[in-house]
Amino acid sequence: MARRNGGIMSENLKAEIAKELGVYDTVKNEGWGSVSSRDCGRIVQKAIEIAERSMANQQK
Repeated sequence: MARRNGGIMSENLKAEIAKELGVYDTVKNEGWGSVSSRDCGRIVQKAIEIAERSMANQQK
């Protein structure tokens, strides 16, 4: 996937979240462009949760 404006989320993180949410087969076989908007939203939501947990742990 080509990055526009230096994407924020690493490819590894996106792939791990896609695996967790069960959409990685679509990514692997058809590319990110074939992932539904709903699933992309779920991936972003999960990434935000991970970032929030990480920030909370750093503040302890």
